[in-house]
Amino acid sequence: MSREPNYEFQEWWNKQREKNHDFFTNDSNNANKGFLTVEIRSLNPDLTTEKDRSRSARQLSWICLLRFQQLANSLAWITNSFLLLLRTANRRISAADSPSDSSASRLYRIIKFFLFLVVLLLCVELVAYFKGWHFSPPSAASAEAAVELFYALWLEIRADYLAPPLQSLANVCIVLFLIQSMDRVLLMLGCLWIKIRRIKPTASMEYPMGRVETGNVDDYPMVLVQIPMCNEKEVYQQSIAAVCIMDWPKERMLVQVLDDSDELDAQNLIQAEVQKWHQKGVHILYRHRLIRSGYKAGNLKSAMSCDYIKNYEFVAIFDADFQPAPDFLKKTIPHFMGNDDLALVQARWAFVNKDENLLTRLQNINLSFHFEVEQQVNGVFINFFGFNGTAGVWRIKALEDCGGWLERTTVEDMDIAVRAHLCGWKFVYLNDVKCYCELPESYEAYKKQQYRWHSGPMQLFRLCFLDILHSKVNKAKKANLIFLFFLLRKLILPFYSFTLFCIILPLTIFLPEAELPAWVVCYVPGIMSVLNILPAPRSFPFIVPYLLFENTMSVTKFNAMISGLFRLGNSYEWIVTKKLGRSSEADLVAFENESDSSVTETTSFLRSSSDSGFEELSKLEVTSRRSVKTKRNRLYRMELTLAFILLSAAGRSLLSAQGELTVGHYRCHLESEMQVTLTQHL
Repeated sequence: MSREPNYEFQEWWNKQREKNHDFFTNDSNNANKGFLTVEIRSLNPDLTTEKDRSRSARQLSWICLLRFQQLANSLAWITNSFLLLLRTANRRISAADSPSDSSASRLYRIIKFFLFLVVLLLCVELVAYFKGWHFSPPSAASAEAAVELFYALWLEIRADYLAPPLQSLANVCIVLFLIQSMDRVLLMLGCLWIKIRRIKPTASMEYPMGRVETGNVDDYPMVLVQIPMCNEKEVYQQSIAAVCIMDWPKERMLVQVLDDSDELDAQNLIQAEVQKWHQKGVHILYRHRLIRSGYKAGNLKSAMSCDYIKNYEFVAIFDADFQPAPDFLKKTIPHFMGNDDLALVQARWAFVNKDENLLTRLQNINLSFHFEVEQQVNGVFINFFGFNGTAGVWRIKALEDCGGWLERTTVEDMDIAVRAHLCGWKFVYLNDVKCYCELPESYEAYKKQQYRWHSGPMQLFRLCFLDILHSKVNKAKKANLIFLFFLLRKLILPFYSFTLFCIILPLTIFLPEAELPAWVVCYVPGIMSVLNILPAPRSFPFIVPYLLFENTMSVTKFNAMISGLFRLGNSYEWIVTKKLGRSSEADLVAFENESDSSVTETTSFLRSSSDSGFEELSKLEVTSRRSVKTKRNRLYRMELTLAFILLSAAGRSLLSAQGELTVGHYRCHLESEMQVTLTQHL
């Protein structure tokens, strides 16, 4: 292989030759005596020398044309992407709305008009800012242009006509906010007192833990367990299994699976699961209604109308996604013994997916405060709280005494609790008995749930207000039901949270003559948020998202409250909360397999089931998995519109960062200038 030329040496040699030209070359007169001229030149061009890159006019025109084509393609791509984004957003916003969204059309139109008004005011303030009118507002008398006259009239109108009523409404909301905050503080003090004194309900007896002996069952009362469900294909197995393996004598317990499913494959799956547990010796029945009237309340009412119900003393209710512990009945039933006036024993909810995403973490904050503080304090001090609809045990006599399940509202659990309280029955809340369940993991499911939870109490308040006034309970209980249970916690809370922080606060930025104190906007909400998070201390890093989330949800809660109070939209329609089938028992299947060895021969009471039936069950499960389609996220127009309103208000507040003179300040400024001028003349 030939050696590569040494360019560095050649370059050095040529430089040396140029410096010592006389030494290396002969003079023209001494050509024969001088040294021989030596010149080494590289055949390759010098790499450090740049080649002339001059282009012709034709080449330049082609380059410009190529650059223009690339720019046009980029602009076309950006335009198409933007249009695709707009079409996708419009398609998702205008998708089929839920009942809560359809009933909110009036409120949405109001908020949309409010957004238009806010954007218009922001444009006016931008013009005023660039004109410098924030520091020296023009007056109607000295206005030279139409724009100055319009702005001067606007300042006078907002100071004399708009700011006073807005300030009055703000003062009313501030008073309601302080009352509700005081209620929260008192609840926290009550909870602190319970923790310090270690107060908790005690039972007069206890059942031994472990398997019940077959001969010692007389001390165990007859218990009816109900599992209402509707198209619960994701959770039916774990809920039925959790109830069937509870530690209670089999002959002293009957399980009712109350299926309201309108899907045939869901009915077949649930019925096959019931048959499987029949064969294992569990007294379990499958009930299905052809007509789903009254939703959950109608389902429970239909189940309680059976003749064999008279043989049972207590009824435990679990929704389809609830998984009670095996010792649930042994921890709740003893509280009824010796307390003949006790109607309900309510257990606490615990969540298997509270750390699944940000939405479930924020829900856990609210529900932890509800169970740890509200339910516990009300249960200890006044023996009354709202039944949560599940994870509770009722005395059947109390249900019959207060009229049973009624189909008049979508909160049948709260309805039966209020009527039982008016009949003189007492409630017990067990904070240390937990029943695992599942939180909604999508915003759509959570929004539907919150709509029902906030519209139902207003329906109930309209229906039972006169019953509360005419009841035989004392005045303290009547006042607690009307002012605290319904008005303060179910009506005032969503009213002021939406009105004060979503309407009045942005308006005060555009109408600075109406003011909100800093402690109303910042300090008190911050303190209340800290108090709400105290029952869930692990959620402290999410305090800022929690504040924003509550502000967002106030729109849905306010709309639900108004719809329920005035019977607007589909406020009486029940939407089943979507579940995903999260399990809290990792060894549930292993426990079920171990129980197979204790399977006994079934009597004529049990239905027959063959192996081919289970093969068909497997086929149905595979088909149901294949039929599941990935659901895209929707864009929620009310929340987006409200976000743009708050964003416009934030833009307006940036203009005020340089300082601003209101009409009142400007009048004071003019008066002071006139006084100075008059003094100088005098």
